[in-house]
Amino acid sequence: MARTNSRPLSPHLTIWKWGPAMAISILHRVTGNGLATVGALGLVWWLMAAAIGPEAYATFIACATSPFGYLVMIGITWAFFQHLFSGLRHFVLDMGAGYELRTNKSWSIAIVVASVLVTALVWLYIFGKAF
Repeated sequence: MARTNSRPLSPHLTIWKWGPAMAISILHRVTGNGLATVGALGLVWWLMAAAIGPEAYATFIACATSPFGYLVMIGITWAFFQHLFSGLRHFVLDMGAGYELRTNKSWSIAIVVASVLVTALVWLYIFGKAF
């Protein structure tokens, strides 16, 4: 059977209208990779610092409790909740529910709001206990 080269084999990205569901799906992959990478690096750094000695561990603690360290930990917390909530969304979609356009868009927006809100609540609790 002859195939014509006048049209693409699959729809190109330029014809799709981007929406919250697509962004959440991509963000799910990004947060998963980020959690794995940053988490592994942080764990290795912590274990190396603990194994090397008190000075190295004090340096690790100083970096972790610096403003930049807190920013990284807040980012990891947000990525965790974003990945968790979008994973639950994917679980529901895998069961065959939630594919209606309005429902899918609403849940996608709710995931972003919920991940930011829960991250803020967790860190308000942590900072409230620290001071």
